[in-house]
Amino acid sequence: MPNLGGGAKCGACEKTVYHAEEIQCNGRSFHKTCFHCMACRKALDSTTVAAHESEIYCKVCYGRRYGPKGIGYGQGAGCLSTDTGEHLGLQFQQSPKPAHSTTSNPSKFTAKFGESEKCPRCGKSVYAAEKVMGGGKPWHKTCFRCAICGKSLESTNVTDKDGELYCKVCYAKNFGPTGIGFGGLTHQVEKKE
Repeated sequence: MPNLGGGAKCGACEKTVYHAEEIQCNGRSFHKTCFHCMACRKALDSTTVAAHESEIYCKVCYGRRYGPKGIGYGQGAGCLSTDTGEHLGLQFQQSPKPAHSTTSNPSKFTAKFGESEKCPRCGKSVYAAEKVMGGGKPWHKTCFRCAICGKSLESTNVTDKDGELYCKVCYAKNFGPTGIGFGGLTHQVEKKE
C-alpha cells in the first residue's frame, strides 16, 4: 500500500513516523518511543545504539550477539559474565576440560612467575599495590604498625628489632639506653642534708 502524504514507517512498529517524533538510524526511521534495544528493550540514543542490518541493539547486546567471541575479547569486568545468551537466541558451547592440570609441575610455575612475598605480621601475600618495605622485608600498608602501641608507621619514624617494627618512642622506651640523663632513672638518688 502506498504511503500517501504521511511520514516514513517505523522500523520497530511499522506505523507512520512523523517528523516531530522521528529518530533516524542506519537509513531507517523510528518513533522516539520505539527506539529500544531489540534484545533487552533498553532505551537507546545516538551514543548507545549499534545497528545490524535492520535491527537496533544497545552496545552490550550487540556485542554479545555479533561481536567476537572467546578469551581476550571484551572490555573490563562488564565482559565477565555467566550469561549464556539464551535470551538472545544464542547457543552456548562449553569447551571440554583438560584431563590433567595445565600446570604440570608447580615448582616450575613458581620458578617462572615467582611466589609472592609474605608479610611478617600476618603471613599473607604482599602484592605491589599494598607493599611497604621496613626492616628489609615487605609489609602490608595496614600491617606496617608499631608492635607495641599500634601506631601507623612511616619511613621517618620506624625502627626495627628482631624482625619486628616499632615507632621511635616505643623503641626508645623498651630497648633504648636507661639511666640518668636518658629520660628514666634506674634508682633514686638520695639527697644528703
